[in-house]
Amino acid sequence: MTEVLLDWQDSERTETISVPAGETILDAAAATDIGLPFGCRTGACGTCTARLLSGDVVHHRPPRALKDRHLADGYVLLCIAEPTTDTHLAVGATVQSELVPNPWK
Repeated sequence: MTEVLLDWQDSERTETISVPAGETILDAAAATDIGLPFGCRTGACGTCTARLLSGDVVHHRPPRALKDRHLADGYVLLCIAEPTTDTHLAVGATVQSELVPNPWK
């Protein structure tokens, strides 16, 4: 079991969750009643994108919503990501806006 610190970059909120081996971060968060955005649950849409600040994760399947440069910059998809060490992640709307600029601005 690993510990994951979720850090909402657009507020002062932080939460720590325990993630059992074989479980995704999104599922572990839901099990503790922490709501995180998600869409497809297959790594295709990118709605659940977070940024890895420290620690390591593995994706259970190819993260199709992320380009190689996103992976190199530390972005992960919580719906298919499992931590392999204690981990610190940035989450929230600002992470999404880092990844995909709003075309309406």
